[in-house]
Amino acid sequence: MTDNTSEQRLALYIDHENVAIGARDIGLKFTMAPLLDALAERGRVVVRRSYGDWNLFREDRRDMVDGHVELMEIPQRSDTHRKNAADIQMALDALELAFSRDFVSTFVVVSGDSDFTPLVAKLRQLDKRVIGVGLKGSTSALLPKACDEFIFYDKLEGVLPREPRSKNQGSGPGRKKTSSSSSSGRGGGGGGTKSSAKSTQKADLEAMKRTLTKTLSGLQSADATGILASNLKRAMLRKDPTFAEGDYGFRGFREFLRHFEGQGTITLTDGSAKGDPEVDFPAGGSGGGEDAAFALLRKTVIELMDELGGDPPLSGLKDQLRKRQADFSEKDLGYSGFLQFCKAAATKDVVMMDFEEDDQEYYLYVEDEPAKKK
Repeated sequence: MTDNTSEQRLALYIDHENVAIGARDIGLKFTMAPLLDALAERGRVVVRRSYGDWNLFREDRRDMVDGHVELMEIPQRSDTHRKNAADIQMALDALELAFSRDFVSTFVVVSGDSDFTPLVAKLRQLDKRVIGVGLKGSTSALLPKACDEFIFYDKLEGVLPREPRSKNQGSGPGRKKTSSSSSSGRGGGGGGTKSSAKSTQKADLEAMKRTLTKTLSGLQSADATGILASNLKRAMLRKDPTFAEGDYGFRGFREFLRHFEGQGTITLTDGSAKGDPEVDFPAGGSGGGEDAAFALLRKTVIELMDELGGDPPLSGLKDQLRKRQADFSEKDLGYSGFLQFCKAAATKDVVMMDFEEDDQEYYLYVEDEPAKKK
């Protein structure tokens, strides 16, 4: 059941009241897309259930239905009884599935409530892998230690704020609209710039490259063994069931992978089975792309230190990189977010990073460029 070539089957159980309220308390909205995206890198979700009084969470019902989640109604009026009833029903359903469905290898328990610690322990006794999911600020210290893996929902890519935030946090004026923003015709007058002339086929392939690198990175973080091409394709199909390499002009998935190997995005080596190569990132970065991106980050930080007279904050820094290189994206290099990219740069001594508790903000600087924080 734990063979690397076999596909893991996941059962997802959500204590909706716990995570929805926990997310709301820190200004976030609990939605299924970021969670399902993360789980797609770990296996195929065959059961999806969410427990709660859905009269109290009517605004969340549509998102659950769109995520193909079965809504388990717990309609009691008393808050205490409703919560206890939801916990009990969720635990009973999970155990029933564990005994009756041997093919389910992994249980995902979405809650920060320590009351689920005995359930996690029992599932592990039954030789099931358990992944916990919760909010960092509202998760009991007992629960993560009991799980095989624990994911903090608020750290997932794509988590939405409950209310729109102002984006005017950069160090400069707002971005000017380009002529292509107001031009709807493909061949309209006015002489569009070259940067706006990228074909839709190229743009689609660039988007798929980002999906490829992000999926590979996610698989590597969840599995210490080598990632086979067949497992990579299954994970990509779980994220987008409509994916077909033929749509991009490739005759097969291996040809699709060889294209990105030629670009230096990935490497391919012989795998355990003939015709199923092992996929990895280049040891020295994506064909020089990572080194160039780190160099761009360092150069931008130095320039901003000079402009600001202090260390630039992480907020707005990505926009500054894109002013210097319009097509910059850390996702092309397999990073899940800009913060992870910056932390990787700091680990490799490209830049330095400090977290200021008072500001709740990261600041970046280059050590041999003296500057004082503002």
